Amino acid sequence: MSKQHSSVRSYGILVHDGAVALVRSSNPNHNPPLWWLPGGGIDFGEAPEETLVREFKEETGLSVGDPQLFSVTSDVRKRDNGDRIHTVRIIYTVQWHGGELTHEVHGTTDHAAWYPVNQLESLNLAAYARDAIQGVVRK
Repeated sequence: MSKQHSSVRSYGILVHDGAVALVRSSNPNHNPPLWWLPGGGIDFGEAPEETLVREFKEETGLSVGDPQLFSVTSDVRKRDNGDRIHTVRIIYTVQWHGGELTHEVHGTTDHAAWYPVNQLESLNLAAYARDAIQGVVRK
């Protein structure tokens, strides 16, 4: 029997020197590998901006701040096991406050990288991330 549930998540768009910070899914079923914005699930009692800063640091090693709300998206998708998940994504633009790019170990992502904004077409990038980045770059 399949299940349904909702997930509220917070993500950040960091563009620096013409490149955007992205993370790669550690799910081996994604072939080619799937990339998305740094971020993740909001813990109980945590503000979305706190989640954003915490997850960005965990997944990329970078310290970010000055979150500015960019958009809120919502979609429903079916997982491989048949469960349906409703994801609400709160997306912010952020500023780089320091740190060196590092990879998360034992998480939902396994690689962090700077990708030139003008080379994203060839990347297997999650649709929500592609739309958000394009919206920021067009401004």
